[in-house]
Amino acid sequence: MKYDTYFHLTADDDTPTSAMATGSNYWEDLRKQARQLENELDMKLVSFSKLCTSYSSGHDHQTRPRSDSFGPQDNMVVAMTTEVEQLLAKLAVINDKMAEYTSSPGASSQNAALMHTLQRHRDILQDYTHEFHKTKSNFFSLREREDLLGSVHRDIESYKNSSGVNNRRTELFLKEHEHLRNSDRLIDNAISIAMATKENITFQRGMLKSIQTRVTTLANRFPAINSLIQKINLRKRRDSLILGGVIGVCTILLLLYTFR
Repeated sequence: MKYDTYFHLTADDDTPTSAMATGSNYWEDLRKQARQLENELDMKLVSFSKLCTSYSSGHDHQTRPRSDSFGPQDNMVVAMTTEVEQLLAKLAVINDKMAEYTSSPGASSQNAALMHTLQRHRDILQDYTHEFHKTKSNFFSLREREDLLGSVHRDIESYKNSSGVNNRRTELFLKEHEHLRNSDRLIDNAISIAMATKENITFQRGMLKSIQTRVTTLANRFPAINSLIQKINLRKRRDSLILGGVIGVCTILLLLYTFR
């Protein structure tokens, strides 16, 4: 394990400063790997959601393969599912390594800050896992519906070709089925628009969360920045009051001079 290597290095060094720097480098390396995996997962989940959303529009019920066979888009979904699962597994391993580091004796001095960072990465992993399973569940439900509609249409076409009867009753039935298909397409379009809107909102939430995380990290690393900003704001407020007082006195003196 990489952490064992760092541990042996610090054990051989007599200076506490060197040991602390080595442990800090290991922690920063883990955080860097976690952020990289989180960025990859964010892009993969957006692509995975778009692929699952476009599944219905990319398949015609007349040419849709049976449920026991896979088309090109099904293979893409399976491949992307495997990639996302592998990234989630890697991110879980990194989180476990970070948890192991926080419980080590050398990290006790900054345990509160490390535990806060670890919990944040765990929350991100949980959100991504929940989003992935929800999207995958929606995809399988959509595929089952597509299979059912395709099966009904194939049965109708089979009956039409085998019987060779084009009576008025069959034509009315086919027209009604066509109306149902058109309604289904309209519903699919509405669902696609809603899911695209949800993706945009999710992406914006991720961006805001990332910005908040960076601001929190800066505040934790440099607590002197907060006090400096407060002092600057107090000085600006004091200068504004002084300037306002001077302007008021000058105005009063000008009015007195004018109406004297």
